[in-house]
Amino acid sequence: MRGDDQQQNHVFSYLSPEMRVRKDHPLRAIRAMVDEVLTQLSRRFDTMYARVGRPSIAPEKLLRAQLLQMLYSIRSERLLMEEMDYNLLFRWFVGLNADDDVWDATVFTKNRDRLLEADIAKEFLAWVVEQARAKGLTSDEHFTVDGTLLEAWASAKSFQPKDGKQSPPDDPGNATVNFRGERRSNETHESKTDPEAQLARKSAGKESKLSYSGNLLVENHNGLIVDAEVFQANGTAERDAALVMLEQIPGTQPVTVGGDKGFDTRGFVGECRNLGVTPQVAQNHARAGGSAIDGRTTRHPGYAISQRKRKRIEECFGWLKTIALMRKVRHRGVCKVDWIFTFACAAYNLVRMRNLAAVVPAV
Repeated sequence: MRGDDQQQNHVFSYLSPEMRVRKDHPLRAIRAMVDEVLTQLSRRFDTMYARVGRPSIAPEKLLRAQLLQMLYSIRSERLLMEEMDYNLLFRWFVGLNADDDVWDATVFTKNRDRLLEADIAKEFLAWVVEQARAKGLTSDEHFTVDGTLLEAWASAKSFQPKDGKQSPPDDPGNATVNFRGERRSNETHESKTDPEAQLARKSAGKESKLSYSGNLLVENHNGLIVDAEVFQANGTAERDAALVMLEQIPGTQPVTVGGDKGFDTRGFVGECRNLGVTPQVAQNHARAGGSAIDGRTTRHPGYAISQRKRKRIEECFGWLKTIALMRKVRHRGVCKVDWIFTFACAAYNLVRMRNLAAVVPAV
């Protein structure tokens, strides 16, 4: 018998968002890990907010919503609020009831700026890594470093001479600019919309774009991100960020670090050894003076293993750029880009840890 196509909506619903989400949904495991991290950060949140005044959006809900934006590749906060308005799954994950009002997109971003100003992303990532370490999912001895270019939220037209000498635009709204024959560099030009972005290119023959340098430190056991740093793309940012992250590795035991040929410089290799880190980077014999890595390192079987394992870091960059939409960042300034990039790394770890828990039985 054919059913009736009735359009009348029910006045009441007796099912909560919790009951709408199936028991084996992937977000359930991620929500449990996130709640554990937020519990550890509760005291940190107390120091960020005044004890009197009008209540703001709970920081726990802000961070859960930010995670959803990265996990589901939502390109703007306005679309995120729209999704949360009618998606019961999103409401459940954030912690909203079915009848709760969704925030205005501007209110959401202004409340999130308080978290951007604090170092919450670093602490969030650190607690996620601590969870993985407690479950035996990370290595404390073998790591990989690498960097990639993150395209800045600034157009090529905004890259103008620092002295301000330029002809008046033919169209104030969208001026016609001809760069042919003009010599432009970071020393003489800067972006008017994002002055901290630097003109950089991936390799010879590629086009130059206003970019930041996003850098990762990944452990070699399961490919989880241990640390992240965003520097200005000044040509040495990858090596500088790698040394900063290696210096922050806890413990005193010797560790190894893998990397591509860009890290095969005498300065980087020497600094690694001063830190008690064995550099197992790829040899670059084409460099002037030859490779800084000799047979003392390459003769060990661990060198070949490190070179094979270091390719896992490309999986992290691929997820961050495609799923978390980090290919072209939507924030301006090193500090904000570093915050959002680090938080995206924590989101990657949560997904990776959930997948590992699904295939590896608990001991």
